[in-house]
Amino acid sequence: MADVMPKVIVIGGGPGGSTAAALLAQSGVPVKVLERAEFPRYHIGESITTSCRAILDYVGALDKINSCGFTSKTGVLMRWGQEKDWVIDWTAQFGTDVRSWQVDREDFDTVLLDHAGESGAEVVQNAQVKRVIFDGDRAVGVEWQPAGGELRVETADYVIDASGRAGLIAAQHFNHRRPHEIFRNVAIWGYWENAELLPGSPSGGINVISSPDGWYWLIPLRGNRFSVGFVTHKTNFVERRREFDSPEAMLKAMMAESPTMKQVLANATYQPGVHVEQDFSYAADDFCGNGYFLVGDAACFLDPLLSTGVHLAMYSGMLSAASILALNRGEVNEQEAQAFFESLYRNAYHRLFTLVISFYQQHAGKDRYFALADTLSRAREDGTKSPDLAFGEIIAGLTDLREAADRAGQGAQPIKEVIDAAATGGVKPVQELLSAAEQARLRAEDAAPNQRVTMAPMYIDANDLYDAASGLYLVTEPRLGISRASSDETVTAG
Repeated sequence: MADVMPKVIVIGGGPGGSTAAALLAQSGVPVKVLERAEFPRYHIGESITTSCRAILDYVGALDKINSCGFTSKTGVLMRWGQEKDWVIDWTAQFGTDVRSWQVDREDFDTVLLDHAGESGAEVVQNAQVKRVIFDGDRAVGVEWQPAGGELRVETADYVIDASGRAGLIAAQHFNHRRPHEIFRNVAIWGYWENAELLPGSPSGGINVISSPDGWYWLIPLRGNRFSVGFVTHKTNFVERRREFDSPEAMLKAMMAESPTMKQVLANATYQPGVHVEQDFSYAADDFCGNGYFLVGDAACFLDPLLSTGVHLAMYSGMLSAASILALNRGEVNEQEAQAFFESLYRNAYHRLFTLVISFYQQHAGKDRYFALADTLSRAREDGTKSPDLAFGEIIAGLTDLREAADRAGQGAQPIKEVIDAAATGGVKPVQELLSAAEQARLRAEDAAPNQRVTMAPMYIDANDLYDAASGLYLVTEPRLGISRASSDETVTAG
């Protein structure tokens, strides 16, 4: 290990930033977390994948989350398209320990940020990061301002951008974030007490219900309180919004239009307060570069259909910490560390992206979704093929953890070929999923002067950085880092 630890600045104290900060601090790295809000603060996103439970256990915060009394989540019931209800029950598929929670994010996120501080990270709340400072193409620090204080410049060896949708590096510095037109959605939601999950739902599971114009969610929280919402394309949302005097009237009308939602809310009591948020999916051209890593929503955002946002944040947070630690020990060089992070994180995003696209083809049917999931999960070590298990594993976030730790290093290989194969198997390109009107509007936008391209590709290779022969994979024991398939021992600095 190098004698001098690198200094790391983490922008943002959400699940991704807190995970990275805690893991780095536990390894002795000086870490400063700059969080613009004061926790606890409200945040959408209550349904958590079981992969997060494994990461929380590794980072040492599992008992703290368990003590919060969150609803235990064991899976999902989907009433999708014309099919009958179908259930994914993780405990039935993978065992009783494979479960997660339905959380109040203000409490969940506060526990994680506090844990990062208790692990040794310096946490500064109400800290406004104005910009990331670059020396050429290398991130070397940040310009930030504490509450009521003067502007400061602080240097660092690495910057982890976990700034969420603000995207200080991708959206503001490089301006290379590209949205996916098919997923330019808007969510409207509120809370009810004493709602009911659909019959047959797994214990504490989320209900996801399709409609011709979008989809609904029903999430059971603590105290018999339910998060209830509707997601639709922005065009439909804007048109429908004109019909109502208030967002509250719109939300209630959306629920009344669905026979299923009327059923689950029949005996429920509405709690005043409506939230509206754009769920515009996007991906940056690069997820990392010299001196920086983009974590969570700072790199990419995906339609929340499969409740994978916190998984992607915590997973990428762990990968960024592993990359920095491996670099400092000389386990990999900088190009290899970037390839490792870029490939694994982008693979995770685009696997989920491709699966979610298939759901917007509501006629495809459960068997098609399961078959696609089986293709996207790639070969498992035991060689078994089970489409329903593959689907359950992907939406639990477990496929990404399995691939990251694959000792053959195959998990870091770009998923391009697999997605190509999935497309030939029936998943249409994004453009074909758009209505004729949306396609025409998109062509007009792209033809307009100074208009940036708004259609991101189905996948982006990891900038041709990845060398399959290197066989890089994630290691967590005896310490977090990166290893190679060609050696049982990590390379250390001389």
